[in-house]
Amino acid sequence: MSSLSIVLNFQAGFGVLANMFLLVFYTFIILCHRPKPMDMISCHQTFIHIVLLITKTDIWLWDIFESLNIENDFKCKTNFYITKVLRGLSICTTCLLSVFQAVTISPSFFLLAKFKYKLKKKTNVISAFLFIWSFNLLFNCYYIFFAGAFTNVSETNQMKVTKFCSLFPMNYIIRALILTTAISRDAFLVGLMLATSAYMVIILFRHKRQHKHLHSLSHLRASPEKRATQTILLLVISFVVTYWVDFIISSTTVLLWMYDPVTLSVQKFVMNVYPTITPLVQISSDNRITNMLKHVQSMCHQIF
Repeated sequence: MSSLSIVLNFQAGFGVLANMFLLVFYTFIILCHRPKPMDMISCHQTFIHIVLLITKTDIWLWDIFESLNIENDFKCKTNFYITKVLRGLSICTTCLLSVFQAVTISPSFFLLAKFKYKLKKKTNVISAFLFIWSFNLLFNCYYIFFAGAFTNVSETNQMKVTKFCSLFPMNYIIRALILTTAISRDAFLVGLMLATSAYMVIILFRHKRQHKHLHSLSHLRASPEKRATQTILLLVISFVVTYWVDFIISSTTVLLWMYDPVTLSVQKFVMNVYPTITPLVQISSDNRITNMLKHVQSMCHQIF
């Protein structure tokens, strides 16, 4: 196993463990307490990131397929399709998280404040999940037709993207159409994230100026929302940075129809950065988790 594979496996393993911890926590909150809609969105995002990290590590996924005696062509189509669907779900959920927080902290006299009541309903959050799942499952169907098992690159002009898988040749018009559609979707979602992030920054700035003239207790009451907003802003910035690096690599390889193992490994590493750091940011910023960990730590000290 190469050093790059070791780094990717370590990164994926660490990310899966961190997300598993967060998934267990949010599942417990949803089943045993009164969950906030934000908890449901974060739980959904955490589940997506666990599956995304596992599928991006070919060794794990390929071992599962090997044990099931599935043909290489089906393995490749499934791998491409699942990875692209999960990538789309990740960007949609991050965008949903950003929009939700922007509405949540919006003052009553702002335009977005009228949506607060609607977002508090669990049915609306579940409906949003169903929509983004349906959209991404349909949107990425073309990978079923243009991905498959690698045969002979010199004869068929396939673009080899893993040891066993490749993309089949596409008409330039189809390739341009797919790329344009994907760019349009991602540009809209990233643009919406940046717009809501700018909106939240403005709200925080106004909030900070107002609290210079108010009592300190009001400042304390507002601090949880401020912390949550700062967390979402950090997640959005992290996503946008990793997304554009991944987008540049993907667009270059598709347009030039050329992939090499090092580029693929770098792209996987970049794609895994966001799902790996997301649970760490959420764990460190959620008082419920930090208080629980402190309580467990104090209990361990008492026992031992």
